[in-house]
Amino acid sequence: MGEISICLLQEVDTEKLYKFELYNRVFFESMVASRGNSYYERENFKKIIAELVEEQEKGFVYMYLIKDLMENILGRVNLVSIMRGCFNKAELGYRVGKAYNGKGYATKAVNLVLEKALIIHKLHRIEAGTSPENIGSQIVLIKNGFQFCGRSSQYIYQDGRWQDSINFEKILE
Repeated sequence: MGEISICLLQEVDTEKLYKFELYNRVFFESMVASRGNSYYERENFKKIIAELVEEQEKGFVYMYLIKDLMENILGRVNLVSIMRGCFNKAELGYRVGKAYNGKGYATKAVNLVLEKALIIHKLHRIEAGTSPENIGSQIVLIKNGFQFCGRSSQYIYQDGRWQDSINFEKILE
């Protein structure tokens, strides 16, 4: 595995990210619910990214791109559903492109975003969920110190049926 970094999503990344998402669409949709055809329409994609950058500036989400030393996008690692106040937590999501899958990039990117979650974003708790079949994602979480905290039955409607979620949590200290 080569060196990687994570950087907050910016509008200048839109075109590269659009190509990355298009290229990996079938691969991603084999594991998670489809974002729908409208997500992949160029003008709509630009609008979505602009809205995410605006939400990020307000502290509602933190959308990071995983990049190699040549600034190629390898994936994404995101902190979403941020709740401040007495909870001070976020949900973690991540995806790595097919060509980079299984090479340790997701594990490293999650480690990097956890550092930023604690030091920069001052979060206390990070939660994550995976499908029961996504063992690779569960391993990424366990390698980063997440603890199994339960199973939610019939949590998400995907591929024409209700599916469970395997839930993890990590307290940042």
